[in-house]
Amino acid sequence: MFDVQTLNEQVDNQIKELPVSLRAKFLSNMELLAEFGNKLGEPYVSAFGDGLFELRAKGKEGIARGFFTFQKDKIVIIFHCFIKKSQKTPRNELQKARKILSQIKGGK
Repeated sequence: MFDVQTLNEQVDNQIKELPVSLRAKFLSNMELLAEFGNKLGEPYVSAFGDGLFELRAKGKEGIARGFFTFQKDKIVIIFHCFIKKSQKTPRNELQKARKILSQIKGGK
């Protein structure tokens, strides 16, 4: 089992603010991530390189994405969650995720 955590209260609130069925699906996919960790792949998880991953959830209200990274000792940190409105992951959301990931890794 993996220990799936959120980075902070802001991320908790991003998840809480998801529409009900979408939040339920996202939380269910977090449980799958806890069970299968780095073995969980498409359609639940997508890799962006450099330790950046995306947890995917689709519900009747839309599509949610949560960026996360793996840490040592089977720890997963979800550090940014949003509702996706277009086919591709929005560039600004990806840039925001890369910046947060850099901070988590100790970068500037």
